[in-house]
Amino acid sequence: MGAPLPADGLASHQGYIPVDHAQLYYREVGRGQPVIVLHGGPDFDHRYLLPELDRLADSFRLIYYDQRGRGLSRAHVQPDEVSLQSEITDLDAVRAHFQLETVAVLGHSWGGLLALEYALRHLQHVSHLLLMNTAPVSHADLVMFQQERLCNAAEDVEQLRILAATAAYQAGDLEADAVYYRVHFRAAIRHAEQLEQLVARLRANQTPEGILKARAIEQRLYEQTWLGHDYNLLLKLAQLGMPTLVLHGEDDFVPVACAAHIAQAIPEARLIVLPACGHFSYLECPEAAHQTVRDFFRG
Repeated sequence: MGAPLPADGLASHQGYIPVDHAQLYYREVGRGQPVIVLHGGPDFDHRYLLPELDRLADSFRLIYYDQRGRGLSRAHVQPDEVSLQSEITDLDAVRAHFQLETVAVLGHSWGGLLALEYALRHLQHVSHLLLMNTAPVSHADLVMFQQERLCNAAEDVEQLRILAATAAYQAGDLEADAVYYRVHFRAAIRHAEQLEQLVARLRANQTPEGILKARAIEQRLYEQTWLGHDYNLLLKLAQLGMPTLVLHGEDDFVPVACAAHIAQAIPEARLIVLPACGHFSYLECPEAAHQTVRDFFRG
């Protein structure tokens, strides 16, 4: 359960937040402006963000949590109990647990979509939005992502299809899952050693049963969002009035255009594209990513 200390040696505090039919594991570290961190996947947990994102703890109070049914929040949760609405309700329960009237929300990848869904329903509780390497937030942009991936990495797409059909992968085998994600993300990270670091973290302390549960939850959430042909958050984002940072990598396998569409739709949004950086900017370009976040809060 332990995680590395952030760069300045600040100790973290861990525990569980009781919610309806579940216990949400959280990890809190740092001081200053509170920031709730939303991991991606959505079949992952917060540990793939560590230790690099903890470097922000010298300036911010970071509150990570594992989303319902994933990571250390997976006990006693059935996939059919998880929905987009339960995700939003859980996020608000985390905010309320820490008695935060307003809070900044940082979402990485899928977490960016969740952050926006939450902000649209709880405008009064979100002071800032930070969308780091965000996933697409409309069905049309998902299709663009898929088409560009097929164009730029057709061999990877075909290999993923073959791997997903194997008995080992379908059983949640840990090594088969690692092989799958090694292929899935090799176009998203420039350096091989960082890809290996990421793959090792994605399923740390995982079990086949936990993997299968997380995959089932992921599929449910996809079906309730961008797999719907009429799903389009971009049409609603003009309602958001809080300062918003859209931080993307020049080499992210999610097209920069997807991030640009979000930034264009939010009145107070600013798009920053980091050169020579992929889908995991906190890992690949930590100095630039962290400085951009700090500059954002300085206005």
